[in-house]
Amino acid sequence: MTEPDDKTLIRGARLLGGEPQDVLLADGTVQEIGRGIEAPGAEVVEAQGGILLPGLVDLHTHLREPGREDSETVLTGTRAAAKGGYTAVHAMANTFPVADTAGVVEQVWRLGKEYGYCDVRPVGAVTVGLEGKQLAELGAMHDSAAGVRVFSDDGKCVDDAVIMRRALEYVKAFDGVVAQHAQEPRLTEGAQMNEGTVSAELGLAGWPAVAEESIIARDVLLAAHVGSRVHICHLSTAGSVEIVRWAKSKGWNVTAEVTPHHLLLTDEMVRSYNPVYKVNPPLRTEADVMALREALADGTIDCVATDHAPHPHEDKDCEWGAAAMGMVGLETALSVVQHTMVETGLLDWAQVADRMSHRPAAIGRLEGHGRPVAHGEPANLVLVDAAYRGQVDPAGFASRSANTPYEGRELPGRVTHTWLRGRATVVDGVLR
Repeated sequence: MTEPDDKTLIRGARLLGGEPQDVLLADGTVQEIGRGIEAPGAEVVEAQGGILLPGLVDLHTHLREPGREDSETVLTGTRAAAKGGYTAVHAMANTFPVADTAGVVEQVWRLGKEYGYCDVRPVGAVTVGLEGKQLAELGAMHDSAAGVRVFSDDGKCVDDAVIMRRALEYVKAFDGVVAQHAQEPRLTEGAQMNEGTVSAELGLAGWPAVAEESIIARDVLLAAHVGSRVHICHLSTAGSVEIVRWAKSKGWNVTAEVTPHHLLLTDEMVRSYNPVYKVNPPLRTEADVMALREALADGTIDCVATDHAPHPHEDKDCEWGAAAMGMVGLETALSVVQHTMVETGLLDWAQVADRMSHRPAAIGRLEGHGRPVAHGEPANLVLVDAAYRGQVDPAGFASRSANTPYEGRELPGRVTHTWLRGRATVVDGVLR
C-alpha cells in the first residue's frame, strides 16, 4: 500500500483525553493541531469527543506465519492489530520454521510491509530452534533488512544460565534486548494451572509462582552483571513485581510487560474447565491481579503487551489437559485496559498512551512509533470511542482465530479509526 498525499481533518478529538481539538494529517504526518482548523478538500472525521492516542505498539504478538497459517497469518494478524488500534507489532519467533535466521525474519518483515495494515518488527529467536542449546544468528538477524532488536525464545524459557549470559552479552553490542519467558521448566512439568487453593480443589497439576520468580531473579542479576538489557515477558505474580521493583531500584536496565488478561482474569475462571482460560503463564490469584494493576500504574511494569496467541478451533474445543495454551488479544486489549486501569482511576489516557505506545516502542527501539501527538510527528494514531460499551463477539474479529476469554462479556471502548502514517486502516470500526 502506498503512502497518502490526501489530507485528513479530525475534528473535536480529545488528545490524550484532554479538551477537544482539531488535528490535520497530511503527507503522513501531523500537520496542525488547534481549534477551528480549515482544510478545504480534506477528508473530515468527526471525532465527537473521542480519545486520540498515538498508535499502539505491541511487544508480544504471535502471527504464526510461517508454518501455522491455520491459526493466523501476517495478513489476518495485522488486520486484527489495526482493528485494535495498533500501528506496530513485534512478531514472536516460535513459528515453523523458527525465526532464528536472517532469512525467516526478513520473510515476516516483508509480508508485513506488503500488506500495510501495521508495521511488523520480527522478534528473533535467542537459540537455534528454540532448543536452548546454541545461540541463534543474533548479529545476522540484527543486520538483516528486518533490523531485529528484540530476541526471545518465547513459549520456552532460556533456562541455561550460561546461554542467557552469552545472549545478554551479544545483544549489548547493538543495543538489543533479550525478552525472557520466565518459566523454570523442571518446576512446571505437567503443570495445568496456577498452583494454589483452586488447583488443589480441582486436582489439576499446579504451576508455582516461584517457577517464574526464580528465573526473573536470576536474569536481572545476569543483566546487571554484564551491563545489558533484559525484558520480562508476561509478568504474572506479585512476587515477580517485587523482584522487578527491586532491580529497578538498583538502576539496572530491566523492563517488564503485563498482558491484559492477567490484569482482569483469575484462576477462579478455571473452575469452569473451559480451555479458553488455559494460558501460559497461567491465570493467577486476585491478589496477583491487584499487584499487577498497581505495578502498571506506578511504572514498575513498563507496558501492556497482548501475547496474542491464536489457536484453531480444534486446539481449544477439547478437554482441558489436551488444550493448547493461549488467548487472542489484539482486538480487545485496549478495552480491557480501559476497564481495569482507566475506569478504576489507576491510569489516565496519557498514561495509557505511555504504557501501550511510548514505552513498548522505546523498549523495542522502534522508530516512528510511540511518538507524541504533535506537529511534524508521524501520523500513527488511534481514535477511541471511550463511551461505547458492548459485548465481545468473536464472530466480528479480523483474527483467523476466536479463542477469546471475553466472549459475551461487556467491555468499554471501541476503536473507531486507526491511521498508519496518515493512511486510514480502520474507518468507523471497519477495516479499509
